[in-house]
Amino acid sequence: MLFLVATQFLTRLPMPAWKSFQPAWLAQSVRYFPLVGVLVGIINVAVWWLLGHWLPASVTVGLMLASSLLVTGAFHEDGFADTCDGFGGGTSQDRVLAIMKDSRVGAYGAIGICVVLGLRWTTYVAIPAAAFPLMVIGAHMFSRWCACGLIWRLRYVRNDDDAKVRPLADSLGGRDWALSGAIGAMAAAPFAMASDPMLQSLLFPALGAAVGSSAITTVVVALYFRRRIGGYTGDCLGAVQQLTELAFLLAALAVIGSARRAG
Repeated sequence: MLFLVATQFLTRLPMPAWKSFQPAWLAQSVRYFPLVGVLVGIINVAVWWLLGHWLPASVTVGLMLASSLLVTGAFHEDGFADTCDGFGGGTSQDRVLAIMKDSRVGAYGAIGICVVLGLRWTTYVAIPAAAFPLMVIGAHMFSRWCACGLIWRLRYVRNDDDAKVRPLADSLGGRDWALSGAIGAMAAAPFAMASDPMLQSLLFPALGAAVGSSAITTVVVALYFRRRIGGYTGDCLGAVQQLTELAFLLAALAVIGSARRAG
């Protein structure tokens, strides 16, 4: 039930109607956010695999990204754009928060989204097909776990009672955060085990680099948020998800690409 609540919050996928929904369920569902990432990643891979029978890789990846935006309602991308606008145009904490709350997209947000989507598209196109499913699912899972880390370690800085992320504030302790990562990792593990044995010697170093790069990105961005606004907002969570997903893919591609050139 909590997994379905998490899926309903993070995606546009149809969910059962709740007859007696309790607000506490949303806070308790945070531990399943990485598992929702696995689900979104599987949907992405399914679209890529189906369309790949008829279309070139570059077109297939573009349509996969479009389907991902439809599945999630561009939830994280919207947060990233607002974060770019807020931190790019605001000089004080109050001004940053006010800009981020504005639903209009400014120059910083538009530029940021173009750069992130463009880099994700080119990176996905460059990843070998044999490693593609694991990298897609791993990136979606781990990036959402990194975003959950901000809920655990930082203070929620908005006072708006109607904010979407308000019920999640202070909802995740260290134990639950570790559990959420373990749940996501167990769900993604079969895709690593099912990969080509000849490729596994390359995949695991690539995954190690991807995880390390995402973790470093999370710490750097979290420290920046804490310095500028004293904590995080819901838009900040979306920004971390987007940046760590990209960091995951770039690091994995760097290891795979260097190994292929050396071999």
